Amino acid sequence: MTTALPHPESIDLSLVIPVYNEEDNLRPLAEEIRAALGSTGLDYEALFIDDGSKDGSFACLQELAAEDDHIVAIRFRRNYGQTAAFAAGFDHARGRVIVTLDADRQNDPADIPRLLAELDKGYDVVNGWRENRQDNLVRRFPSRVANWLIAETSGVRLRDRGCSLRAFRAEVVRDLHLYGELHRFIPELVSFGGFSMSEVPVNHRARVAGASKYGLSRTFRVILDLFTIHFLRKYGDRPMQLFGRWGIILFALGALVGGYLTGLKLWAGITGGMAGFNAMTIGDRPLLLLAVLLVILGVQFIVMGLIAELTVRTYYETQDLRVYRVRQIIGRDSLE
Repeated sequence: MTTALPHPESIDLSLVIPVYNEEDNLRPLAEEIRAALGSTGLDYEALFIDDGSKDGSFACLQELAAEDDHIVAIRFRRNYGQTAAFAAGFDHARGRVIVTLDADRQNDPADIPRLLAELDKGYDVVNGWRENRQDNLVRRFPSRVANWLIAETSGVRLRDRGCSLRAFRAEVVRDLHLYGELHRFIPELVSFGGFSMSEVPVNHRARVAGASKYGLSRTFRVILDLFTIHFLRKYGDRPMQLFGRWGIILFALGALVGGYLTGLKLWAGITGGMAGFNAMTIGDRPLLLLAVLLVILGVQFIVMGLIAELTVRTYYETQDLRVYRVRQIIGRDSLE
């Protein structure tokens, strides 16, 4: 599944940094980025995506962009959320490598060269691992619970899937179709796409300015989105396997219950003649209603599966998408 970015990869590195009410952190962060990358010789850009901030964040970004050609400020019309901010950054990034980080300065830009070095080993994505997290128990405990649930459900095991500091090859983000709250599941989406991942320890700092945007409510949203990820991973391109299976099971159960009631009626006729047959009434039995309900539900599930299959087929065909991803081609002049 590939979609062309509006800008070709024309520079070495793009930083994608979502911003929401981080006025006091932006200038120190920009200085840290310059210090971390200024001596590397990399041609880079820092994309700050202002997600509808209500403080002076965008005014600060305007000043920084005027002072430093490496800085690009993108302003949303309203607050769309962190997923949308990452998606906008990916859409506008021009780098052959893309690095994401938070604007609250808890991620250390000095760790970016370490991620790039790991990426040079052949990995497609490198995730930061906050080995010594500077968060309180209220944030760490829900995070650990969510990490465990996601790992058990998705099969993707990372020591820290909540760290925003990550490095991607550009072809990886072309395959990331983010919406809702799916930025939390980028490692899972990357893994499902067949891309290779690694983890490296990174520095994690306590917040020194601004207010945290995270809370317990986000943990519950993660759990809800987990159902979406699980469905997409197992049945995203073959929904009939889910709906059809349950449809057949429900239909069969309904048929069995109906058959049982019919058998009772016939047996009453065999043992008691016509009088027994007439005396055995099944029309007022709850089991008959259950049988009819199960049969109807089974048919509905099968129809839903067919509709979902048609939707998936339309999605792939109208957007000229492929159900596979090629890592490398060798021979026959690489198919020209």
